[in-house]
Amino acid sequence: MSNERGDDRLELPSMNNPKPPIPQEENKGLSLHPSVYVAIWITLSSSVILFNKWILYTLDFQYPIFLTTWHLIFATIATQVMARTTHLLDGRFQVRMTGKVYLRAIAPIGFFFSLSLICGNMAYLTLSVAFIQMLKATTPVFVLLATWSMGLESPQLKTLYNVSFIVLGVIIASYVELDFNLGGVIFQILGITFEATRLVMVQRLLSAKEYKMDPLVSLYYFAPVCAVMNFLIFCVVEAPKITMGDITDKVGIFVLLANAMVAFGLNVSVVFLIGRTSSLVLTLCGVLKDILLVVCSILIYGTRVTMLQFLGYSVALGGLVWYKLGAEKVKEHYENLADACRQKKKGALAFVGSVGFLMVVFLYYAFLGEDKTGYAMD
Repeated sequence: MSNERGDDRLELPSMNNPKPPIPQEENKGLSLHPSVYVAIWITLSSSVILFNKWILYTLDFQYPIFLTTWHLIFATIATQVMARTTHLLDGRFQVRMTGKVYLRAIAPIGFFFSLSLICGNMAYLTLSVAFIQMLKATTPVFVLLATWSMGLESPQLKTLYNVSFIVLGVIIASYVELDFNLGGVIFQILGITFEATRLVMVQRLLSAKEYKMDPLVSLYYFAPVCAVMNFLIFCVVEAPKITMGDITDKVGIFVLLANAMVAFGLNVSVVFLIGRTSSLVLTLCGVLKDILLVVCSILIYGTRVTMLQFLGYSVALGGLVWYKLGAEKVKEHYENLADACRQKKKGALAFVGSVGFLMVVFLYYAFLGEDKTGYAMD
């Protein structure tokens, strides 16, 4: 995933290389400020999670596999249409895809992608959005372990030490979770494990230059096989129980259509986002999005949090930034951010202000979640 190269093929963003180069012609005619793309990505990314939670939990639509299958069917149709009507998927012409490669590489990756989506949606039935985001902070740890287990990298004690802060923070946050559900946690951990395995398999696939793709082109190839796999699982698990009344009365066709469009819009927004922002911005915006979701979960669903949970999540997020950027980069970017704030640059002030506001709200509700003795209130 972190391969350095001089050609102009599109590359899927990764943990180690979140800013792959893109062909210059893709930028022609696009003059929007990078902050616009960032705002759109954060909005759509957060909306997909909250939208899914609303359908599965608030509307009591107990069919997460159906919802995931519908998303993938919509994505399959949409990418096929876009491939024939736009230039957004022209990157597929640079991918040397054959039937043998599709069956041996794309299908297994699609299998793990499908399982990660299913398990992730299953978790929304019993866990809060806030707690799920806290658990998701461990994703880099699982990716690292999967990388080691598949032999792509050699285990290093220093790297393990760096990610230990993420694990410690999530353990603290989980230990004091007021609405802990073991089944939901297992599904979420399985989802993270499958996603980490998928990312490492993608890394191995992309080590060959002829298979480098952007997120939309990868969706073009992965969505059909994932849709088929999800549909088969749906037929066995949920099809015997679901009725048309569940679809039309509980949710509604237009709601499902809007939900799928938001999910697909997220994939499109990623294509426009990469290459227009730095790795620092992508990392910090990811942290900002996670904090925003935790605050939204508190405000919308009345999720209860405690001071110790706030502390644990803060440690996990700090460890996440430290691991992704490295000690030297963190210090360098901190100094740059401090200088930008002293010079009153709008971007730096907006980011610091946004994070500060969200953390204050988080801290306020964490304080309300405990009485003076430190025990959670009923």
